[in-house]
Amino acid sequence: MLFSPSFLKAFPTDRRLRTAHIGVGGMGRADLDAISSHASVDVFALCDVDAINLAEAHKLHPQARIFSDYREMMKELGDQIDAVIVSTPDHTHAPASMLAMQMNKPVYCQKPLTHYVSESREMKKIAAEKKLVTQMGIQVHSFYDYKLATLLIQSGIIGKVHTVHAWSPKNHGYDGPPPVGEDPIPEHLDWNLWAGTSPKRPYKKDVYHPGRWRQLMDYGCGTLGDMGVHIFDTPYNALQLDVPRTIVNECRPTNGFGFPEHNKVTYEFPGTKYTGKSLKWIWYDGPGAPAMHEDLMLPNMQGAQKKEVKQDDPGVLSLDPKLAGEGQLPEQGAMFVGTKGRLLLPHFMQLPTKIVDGQYVDISKEIADVSKKFNLGEPVRDYDREGAKHYHEFVDACLGKAECSADFDYASRLTETILLGTIAGRFPGETLHWDAKTAKFKEEKANQYLQGNYRSF
Repeated sequence: MLFSPSFLKAFPTDRRLRTAHIGVGGMGRADLDAISSHASVDVFALCDVDAINLAEAHKLHPQARIFSDYREMMKELGDQIDAVIVSTPDHTHAPASMLAMQMNKPVYCQKPLTHYVSESREMKKIAAEKKLVTQMGIQVHSFYDYKLATLLIQSGIIGKVHTVHAWSPKNHGYDGPPPVGEDPIPEHLDWNLWAGTSPKRPYKKDVYHPGRWRQLMDYGCGTLGDMGVHIFDTPYNALQLDVPRTIVNECRPTNGFGFPEHNKVTYEFPGTKYTGKSLKWIWYDGPGAPAMHEDLMLPNMQGAQKKEVKQDDPGVLSLDPKLAGEGQLPEQGAMFVGTKGRLLLPHFMQLPTKIVDGQYVDISKEIADVSKKFNLGEPVRDYDREGAKHYHEFVDACLGKAECSADFDYASRLTETILLGTIAGRFPGETLHWDAKTAKFKEEKANQYLQGNYRSF
């Protein structure tokens, strides 16, 4: 179990869970809504560096205490808070989470788990030492289709897997120059607290807060850190992978400020019982992704047919489960390539499909058998209903009624894999060799990017 005896003693099954939320705008608001929808949750504290976000959340939970500095919140209310939800930009995930964990609090942290590899390993270590309930915010991890695909792959439906292709045409990169000059800091924003432990740059409107920080090296993790975590999750989990041995990123030269807008990252993983002796994994992102490959050709596909994302809205993600037409790649997804065929898994809320010798194969019986054997139930095509499961799993685990499926032991390895790809983007076209035991690259010049220099703030 993921919870210690002392934790179970502190949480009899008939009591309620008092939660503190760090970051309540954007995805933080979605996290707040999902966590608070659990019947046993009392929202006890809200924290955000943006007073507008904080006020909007406080309207929904007027009984909650409000703060702009998570350190002050934890210091003042630490003995009254039962669990902490961290939904900040990526660079604050680890500092806020580790403070809560050091105070023996269960933590739900948004993806990617951390901004640096060293932070992922430290959070995994603390969670294990303190036997804390933890969950990373990859809510689709608990969706029907992803559970189904995992079980089908592990049943051997396409034999041993030797290659995975995964892609997203989202663009959380920035190929332009750093901004010049400085704009007045809005009265509702505490810019120092927003920057936190990362470098504090001159404030520029619409560059950092609220939406573009994912593009920037000091604060985000690019498209890999946004959509990559979601789309990597099922193949990574299904194949029971550890971290890769080699990584190479084909992208433009680094500019030291923004992540590349287009990336093709190739990983080589040690083999597992579900793969060959090794596994090749290719990730494509940016407008137009993926680059077409014979492994991605579908029956009835005319040339390079794929569902295109509107380029005027690179962050779009359709919830329509019928988005991709016949013979058309889904806008985001993964293709498993095995010794007995291929399995296409769209992202998201679509059933996987099997392809053998250029033709679709009916796997309705296999789907029915796996669903019945593992009690998966029926597919749910409602994101709000399906998405809440992952959050409620965390709450139930805190109350001693469940176990988390994306705890920090798993999440740290998945995040480490993602972050190694972003580091490789600083050395385009060069193969980096990763030693999982020492947590260092063979190429010494790359090791400086495994951890950050925390700023005092």
